[in-house]
This record gives sequence, C-alpha cells and structure tokens, in this order.
Amino acid sequence: MLSVRDLAVSFQTRRGEVNAVRGISFDLAKGEILGIVGESGSGKSVTSYALMRILDAGGVIRAGEVQYSGLDLRRASERAMTDVRGREISMIFQNPRAALNPIRKVGHQIEDVLRQHARATRQDSRDKAIAAMQAVRIKDAESRFDAYPFELSGGMCQRIVCAIALACDPRLLIADEPTTGLDITTQKAVMDLVRDLIRERQMSSILITHDLGLAAQYCDRIMVMKDGEIVEQGDPARIFEAPRHPYSRRLVDATPRAGESIRSLLPPADRTPLKPHVVQPRALVQVRDLTKTYAGKSGPVHAVRGISFDIMQGQSVGLVGESGCGKSTTSEIMVRLQDATSGAVIFDGTDITATPARAYARDPRRADIQMVFQDATDSLNPRHSARQTIAEPLRRLAGMGRAQCAARVDELAALVGLPHSLLDRFPHQLSGGQKARVGIARAVALEPRFLILDEPTAALDVSIQAVVLNLLVDLRAKLGMTYLFVSHDLHVVRLLCDHVVVMKDGVICEQGPTQSVMANPGNAYTKTLLDAAPKPPARRQPQT
Repeated sequence: MLSVRDLAVSFQTRRGEVNAVRGISFDLAKGEILGIVGESGSGKSVTSYALMRILDAGGVIRAGEVQYSGLDLRRASERAMTDVRGREISMIFQNPRAALNPIRKVGHQIEDVLRQHARATRQDSRDKAIAAMQAVRIKDAESRFDAYPFELSGGMCQRIVCAIALACDPRLLIADEPTTGLDITTQKAVMDLVRDLIRERQMSSILITHDLGLAAQYCDRIMVMKDGEIVEQGDPARIFEAPRHPYSRRLVDATPRAGESIRSLLPPADRTPLKPHVVQPRALVQVRDLTKTYAGKSGPVHAVRGISFDIMQGQSVGLVGESGCGKSTTSEIMVRLQDATSGAVIFDGTDITATPARAYARDPRRADIQMVFQDATDSLNPRHSARQTIAEPLRRLAGMGRAQCAARVDELAALVGLPHSLLDRFPHQLSGGQKARVGIARAVALEPRFLILDEPTAALDVSIQAVVLNLLVDLRAKLGMTYLFVSHDLHVVRLLCDHVVVMKDGVICEQGPTQSVMANPGNAYTKTLLDAAPKPPARRQPQT
C-alpha cells in the first residue's frame, strides 16, 4: 500500500540546515500496523508529516520517493493532496485539544470533514457525524455533538479526533502519539478502539510512539528511529528479546516492566548500587476525612469524598487512578494550593488545612512541603532562565542574598545533574528532561521534608524517564525526603513506591504495600488498572 524509498527531509533554521530525516526506506502492507518508535527528535513525526505533505514552514523533502497505491505523494499537486488527506490517508494528532478548534462544536468539526470530501450534504451531515461519533464508541453521541472541546475530557477529545480521522473511511491511518497524556484505562480503550476499527475496515496504520511497550502490544512490526535514521526493524517480540542495535537495547532496557529494579532501567555502566532509605515508624502526613466539593452547572461536583490515609516519614506513597478520580485535587490540597471543603491534612502533628491556601503562600511552613508539577513546560516561567527559576524559592522563602543564592543554585544543579552551562537558558531552549531537572531542583531547593510529585515523567521519553526516576530515588535517600507520587503508570509506581493508594470517583478503593497490592489486588477496579497496563514482551535474560 505504501512504499517509501530514501526519504530525506530537512529544515532551514537560523543556524543553518538541519537534516531531520536521512534517507529512510520502508514498506507498509495492506492491513498491517507498523510502529515507528524512538525518542523526541528522532524523526518519527517529521516522517509522518512528510507523507501527508504538511511539514512546518522551512521544512522540505530533499530526496526520495513516496508511493501510495500508485500515486506519487511527493510530486502530487496540492489539489490532489487535499483530496487524499482525510479521504485516503487520515491522521490522529498528538495533542487532541490542540488539534480541535476550541471555539467550534465538535459535531460541526466532524461535519466539516464529511462535507469537504463530499461524503455528506447539508441535509444529512448531522446524522452522519453522529454515526461517526457512535463508531468510536462515544456514548450519548447526540448530546455530545453540541459540546465544545473544553467541555470534554482528554479521552473524549481523543475519541472525537479519531471520529474525524475515520469519518471518510480512509485506507491508511497515521496515529501520532495518540495516547500521550491519557490515563492507563483510557489509553487502553483508545488503542483497542483504533485496533478494532483498523481490523473491521481492513485499513493499514502507522503508530508513532516513544512507548515500546505500547508498540509491542498493538503493532505487527516495529521500526526504531534515531537521529533521522532507521537503526532496526522487525517483529516486536524479537526486538524485545534480542535487540541488535545498541540504541534499541537502551530503549528496551529503559521500558519499565514487572520483576525489574529501578536501576535496571539505566545502561549497565550507570547502574550504581542503590543507597538504602529509612522509613520511620511515625506518620509525617495524615489525611483525615478529606472532602472537596465544587459547584457545577447541574449541582455539586464531589471531587474528593472523605478519604483518609497516612504517609510515614521517609516513605514513598503512590497515589494512582484514572483521570478525574481526585488524585490531583488531593495533592493540591496537601500542598496548600487549594482549600478543602472539610476534613484535615495533618503535617507533623499540625493541621495545615486550618490556614487558608492564600495565606499559606507566605507561611514559614511552606518550605517543608513542595511539589514537582506534571507538565515541566507549563510549570516554568517562560521569561525566567533556569537559574532564576531555581533561585526563586531561595529568595522568596529563605531570604538568601545574591552571592549565597548563586552558590546554592550551582550546588542544586549539580545535585540533579543539570549542566552548569544550561543555567542561563530559558525553558524553550531546554529539552523535556532538562526542564524536568529544573523543576525538581526548584522543588528540593529548600530541602523539603515532604515532596509531592504529580506525574513528573508522563511526557518524557523512556530513557529520560529512567534517568529522572533514578534521580528521584537517589535524592530521597540523600535528603531523607518523604514522597507522594501521583501517577497512572503502575509500572513506575511499582518501582518507586513502598505503599500505594488507589482512588476511583473521589474515594479510596484500596491501599496497602505496593508489592502486595500489585501481586494480589483485592479490588476489581485495581485489577482493571493492572490489566490495562501495557505488557511488553519479556527479555530472554532478565536484567540484574
């Protein structure tokens, strides 16, 4: 169906020409699902944009041939490509909210595609759009038709994007990181849906992802890219069992799996012995009957409903559950960014919820509880350099002078492995992993006793995630901190946490030692979460 030969793509930048894709070749058979995996900057997305001829300004196909069912996509006219896009080849983009028009109802956006390709008229476009929504398993599609993107969850927006992509019955579907930012059960639902629709409609598909476990579970063949080149391709099980290229081996090693240690995610040369951490038999944090209720359009919304749990001093506790279960609301109340409706958070014997969140910003106790936020990009001030960002809590809460502050920033950068040369760069000049290190350095600047980590590695490549997770383990041992790790990735929680608390619909449905809960879940919902986690093929020889 698709044949790519010696494809080369480059971009003109201020610093000269950048070769993003360097002479790659591959074929895609009818009915096949091909996974393209690799880290950020490897050329995965650029390859798909080149196939669709939607490269950013400055991007150009320098060489190569792209044949789709006899049509030369590289040399086809823009009018011909407009007809191909959506009707023959469709794409699910990485960020569903960014891909949807925020001020246009989602049903109308599906109608636009149908009418663009003469698949519907003004009279029947609404019915066909609703049918497209029902095809991607959207419940109550008629009422969802008139919703705006901001009124829908991330998983629902992803389904709308799928409906748009599949509305005209394309023969080839390109899915670019379709599950980024989705919780584990929504991820499985979306991927199962895409796979089933591909099988039902006898389509072909290209799945672009940095998650090898996901690719292994859903793809017939995997192609590994690095620096714009294909370094290895083949059967998923073979690549996991015996990767031939060192880069493939590094990606496979960095993929979290059951039965492995956190150090096994790193390259063998970096697997230093783990320093022991000590858990004291006293509760540092006690959450008691915590409740948070919001006013909704059709009545009160109960985000958190009377939950209680303890975190021992030196312990790492995982807080897991789907999007909307109350994890982030709970953590924001604990770090005093929100006020509780009722209940208490007792930190070291003192009820900190007695002080309103607005007043707590200047409270001396603020230094004891810090947070690493989910999106490293959005949580950093774009106008502040890395140095200014790390220095801010030192100036505001510790009252340090300029010289003392500068010395402490250098010390913190070394602690989190951030090169000194990067301290004067702004967030847009840093990679995802570097921005994560800046966020962690800022959070540990005042050596807090309690650190809340809200999905700190959710958007990172697997090898960068491995480094950041190991950094967090080492910092916990070195500084004697206590962690609350908020996540939907159960493989990561298994590696990082001693104890786990599982939430659903604002209540705790199960809690206990991590290994015990993961091995023998006592609640049906916990079992559902575990079953939804991607299960990469096992290595031929277990890592030590």
